[in-house]
Amino acid sequence: MDRLSLTFSALADPTRRAILARLSSGPASVNELAAPFRMSLPAVSKHLKVLERAQLIARGKEAQWRPCAIKAEPLKEATDWMEQYRQFWEARFDRLEEYLKELQMQEKPAAKKVASKRRKHGNSK
Repeated sequence: MDRLSLTFSALADPTRRAILARLSSGPASVNELAAPFRMSLPAVSKHLKVLERAQLIARGKEAQWRPCAIKAEPLKEATDWMEQYRQFWEARFDRLEEYLKELQMQEKPAAKKVASKRRKHGNSK
């Protein structure tokens, strides 16, 4: 699986996103990362392995403490990839907005004519 696919696969899980959010404020141990979740340490370790495989985190080796730290590069690659599509869709939505405004401008004179005719003929609708 390519790196971008690994990144999105890892980010698909809310627990892993929460772990990354915690790591964005600095390195943490597995115990610190596990604290907010109602799951066993082995379950948290599985999530960390997925994040590590996607290269979203790195695990240090400091005696008994193996701190985890976030790695920014895969997130930047995912952001860059999504940016292409954001620009594409923004341009499409801008054109759609312009088209809808044109339609509204065309409808206003037509609506005034209909209202004027109804008033002349005594129709209130």
